[in-house]
Amino acid sequence: MKTKKRAGFEEVPHTADWSIRVWAPDLAELFVQAAAGMQTLMGVSYAGVERKERQIDVRADDAESLLVTFLNELLFWIEMEKCACDRFSLSLDGYHLTGRGECGKTLSIGKEIKAVTYHRLKIDAGEESFQTTIVFDV
Repeated sequence: MKTKKRAGFEEVPHTADWSIRVWAPDLAELFVQAAAGMQTLMGVSYAGVERKERQIDVRADDAESLLVTFLNELLFWIEMEKCACDRFSLSLDGYHLTGRGECGKTLSIGKEIKAVTYHRLKIDAGEESFQTTIVFDV
């Protein structure tokens, strides 16, 4: 019997857009896995070894809004600054997310995501994990 990893993501079918299911043992790791899933869907590839650290500081009124704000910030960096983060150190204080991301210059993007949506977005907290499904407008 195959067991599910403690944290990760998987693509789920969606009729018009892209969607991923994300799970993790805590909320901060859920955000990290969501970022990894989004960038995997986009087909982000990195150029060379030059890395830079980016500070992350986002606030929202609830966990779902915080996730959307965080992912849209990463989309902005990818599209406007040609920089994508693949390593994170994040902490949460209520609905205030702070930390840093280790980023690299993007070499290419397979397909663009226009925005992260709120479509049926709900973060579920279980006994041992958090999970959600995120829909991306493409």
